Amino acid sequence: MVAMHPVAFESGKGVVLRDVDGNEYIDFSSGIVVTNLGHAHPQIAAAIAKHAGELENVHDFATPVKVEAMEALATVTPPGMTLFTFFCAGTEAVEGAMRVARAKTGREGFVSFFGDYHGRTGGAAGVTGGGASNGLRPPGSLIVPSGHCYRCSFGLTYPQCDLRCAHFAEEAIQQNQGENVAGVVMEIIRNGAGATTYQSDYVPAVAEICRRNEIMFIADEVASGFGRTGAWFASNHYGVVPDVMAIGKGLANGFPVTAIAVREEHAEALAASFPSTSYGGNPMACGAIVATINVMREEGLIEHCHDLGEFALARMRELQERHPIVGEVRGKGALLAIELVKDRQTREPFPEAGNLVYQTAFRNGLAWATAGHILRITPPIVMTPEVFARGLEIIESAIDEAEREFGYV
Repeated sequence: MVAMHPVAFESGKGVVLRDVDGNEYIDFSSGIVVTNLGHAHPQIAAAIAKHAGELENVHDFATPVKVEAMEALATVTPPGMTLFTFFCAGTEAVEGAMRVARAKTGREGFVSFFGDYHGRTGGAAGVTGGGASNGLRPPGSLIVPSGHCYRCSFGLTYPQCDLRCAHFAEEAIQQNQGENVAGVVMEIIRNGAGATTYQSDYVPAVAEICRRNEIMFIADEVASGFGRTGAWFASNHYGVVPDVMAIGKGLANGFPVTAIAVREEHAEALAASFPSTSYGGNPMACGAIVATINVMREEGLIEHCHDLGEFALARMRELQERHPIVGEVRGKGALLAIELVKDRQTREPFPEAGNLVYQTAFRNGLAWATAGHILRITPPIVMTPEVFARGLEIIESAIDEAEREFGYV
């Protein structure tokens, strides 16, 4: 990102960032989907400062605020997911969830999906799609096509496809790994690959495959949780309750803490997974978690983000109609994306246009994340529709420039 648009940020307030030269930017990234409540929220800052002045770290020992954070989490996680362990990074949480699955099943292998991103350490990279693993995957890692209809790996159309992608995943489990599969790891709504959402029956079908084959369903909600999609968790949209869920990013509005939430019936497996952390459950982090949950309730941010998403998608669909290089707009809440293509019929990705749009919009006052031909739009969930519309106008102006540059107008 720095190479494509060199900038050094100095401060932020709400949904606006300021660089060292005094330029201001609308924040369409939220750091990297972490500052859900915007920058320098006074209640979050006060909670962190309070605990920094009292007690910073006592390893895995209990503290009053850690108990308070766990009790608060239990009120928002899916039913029965009331056991928690804290970590620092999303990749740690994913690997922690994988350890629970191994402890529960006595197996080693995992199945995951094309395009999903789970982290950059060994186990998490092993279940990450694409080239992010930076080498050979661990034995037992099996990656299969996802249920992304716009880019169906089977060339089929929903609903006539009868969810071929889900059936294939089960066949792959049974043919390739048999009794060695510990679990399925899945981003319920993708972040890195650009806000991919699924048909309403696809995620429940994957969860049922796990139940039927007696393996653990692990939901990676590091990016999609804590109101980001207009619900507390993306799994809420699909009516599923995972066995283990990795959460983070917006969990404490950007303070470095993540967690796994585990169903009560897996308590022994959680204990057997050696859930220890040096920094994850420190009082500052737990104070930020409690403050984040309180703010989200006090300000009605779940409902606000849902409504913002409805507004945003309507505007994005209008933009799609006006621009031939826009292949698909998608997402939920404030986890959104615009996919650019060279031709709508072939759907060939258009990364050159994506890079140009990214740089042009950044120069014009929009701070956001790069993703090649996929324009990722992840503003703080506190953003108003009016400010979102201004950000989208900057993007559309940049798309206009790209279409002129590449001969589409």
